[in-house]
Amino acid sequence: MKLGQTTLKRITAFGAVAFVLTLLWVQAAWAGEVIDRIVATVNGRIILQSDWDDALCFEALLNRRSLSEFTSDERRAVLDRLIDQELLREQMKAADFQHASAADAASQVAEARARYPQAASAAGWQSLLRRYHLTEQDLATHLQQQIDLTRLVDAHLRPAVQIDSKTVEAYYRDKFVPQLRRSGAKEVPMSDVSSKIREVLTQEKVSELLVSWLQTLRSEGEVRLPGASSSSPGGSSSTERGDQSR
Repeated sequence: MKLGQTTLKRITAFGAVAFVLTLLWVQAAWAGEVIDRIVATVNGRIILQSDWDDALCFEALLNRRSLSEFTSDERRAVLDRLIDQELLREQMKAADFQHASAADAASQVAEARARYPQAASAAGWQSLLRRYHLTEQDLATHLQQQIDLTRLVDAHLRPAVQIDSKTVEAYYRDKFVPQLRRSGAKEVPMSDVSSKIREVLTQEKVSELLVSWLQTLRSEGEVRLPGASSSSPGGSSSTERGDQSR
């Protein structure tokens, strides 16, 4: 079967484009430029160095820290959180919860911006974002994902938490009242703060259950770290597996 002239032209053009792209990639490699690299895989899903860098910039901005302040251990902790987030995202497929809206994310962006007095003006805000290598849309996307993960955790774990009245009373007596006295604040009746105490205790229990859940997800899945060390650049390969025999 003969190919038509139009088909031949398309194939030739495609081959030329592929050749040029390959040549450019080789030239960049010879020039010592880093395109990107895989720092971890989570059940086959890739986490790139650029993902790690973005997450670091995001956490630095929210915590009002400069990027240079992060130690090697703190940088590695950011990668660990990225891995945990990827494990949790896989659980969203079977979860029933209300996903964050654009308005939810915009509200969180406004709160983040309010932490920086210099961001009161549009120019100041854009300058701050550039310092952290982020755009406002990048920030909104990160925050929207964070809200979703929080809601997922609550939907999955909160129903299993039961805080009885005796636990609330013990917290009020042993922790809440002593804290008020140390601060010199006036004591308040337990009935006025019992709901807040119950919520604090619930959040603490959810956090404990989350640690256990993440340990289970890691043990049942596979996490590989082919390009990560305690600091961003370099590193040796390692693997975390639930079943070493697989």
